[in-house]
Amino acid sequence: MPGQSQVRSGNLAGLALFATSLFLISTSDALAKLLTETLHPLQVVWMRQSGLAMAALGVLAIRGPGVLRTGLPQLQVLRGLAAALSALCFITALRFVPLADAVAVSFVAPFLVTAMGAAFLGETVTWRRWAAVLGGFTGALIIIRPGFGVVSPAILLVLAGAFFLALRQILGRRLAARDPISTTLVWTALTGFALLSCCMPAVWTWPDAPIWTTGMCIAALIAASEFLLIQAFATAEATAIAPALYSAMIWATLYGWLVFGQLPDLWTWIGSAIILATGFYLIVLEMRAGRGSR
Repeated sequence: MPGQSQVRSGNLAGLALFATSLFLISTSDALAKLLTETLHPLQVVWMRQSGLAMAALGVLAIRGPGVLRTGLPQLQVLRGLAAALSALCFITALRFVPLADAVAVSFVAPFLVTAMGAAFLGETVTWRRWAAVLGGFTGALIIIRPGFGVVSPAILLVLAGAFFLALRQILGRRLAARDPISTTLVWTALTGFALLSCCMPAVWTWPDAPIWTTGMCIAALIAASEFLLIQAFATAEATAIAPALYSAMIWATLYGWLVFGQLPDLWTWIGSAIILATGFYLIVLEMRAGRGSR
């Protein structure tokens, strides 16, 4: 059993790795938004997911072909499809929605995971968790303001992306009982990339050199962030590093301002604050539950 100081040290290292991974992902999102001004979002997603495929091939080279052995191939393919659809919905929305708004609304994914865990996995959800879920969706509604015509309807694609992201996580929990995490990561990356590649003939445009370079940067950022993410969760306790997730809002706001000249309005700040507060509350509940199970 590791000592308290070892656990604390591992948590700090994991927190730094996770925060760095989120910074890289946020940078790739800003670059992807730029590319949607020129390329079809599907092609931008293909470029982005090629980074995950590169990371998967790296794992495959290290672990060997045995890493592909799975007891639930259908669920593995479904998880890859969910990952591809999540990225496609989010990046398509970025073409029309400010970066910070999209990232803020995407934070409803953890609340969807809670609700879907109860519905599909039979997980017990206390009234406190349901209250947090309700609070998170309230924050999202404040940002979206349906019926007021203030935010682009494309923001609904962010919600769809959050649903597919939550589905990906739920499938990951189901697969964790049968397959190692490395197997799931490789299947998700390669199947998602293969499915997107099948769609490329319908939308492909030959990019010029600057666009190719930007696309390669996105792929490299995503590959690096995936490796850092894996290492973060291998080094630290999940609940200890989870709060770093919300640092993505800082980077999204900064990039939105510096690159696109967009800043969230007052209602978006209020909705974001509610989502972040209820998200932290969910993390606290997870930490308490974890201590209670020891």
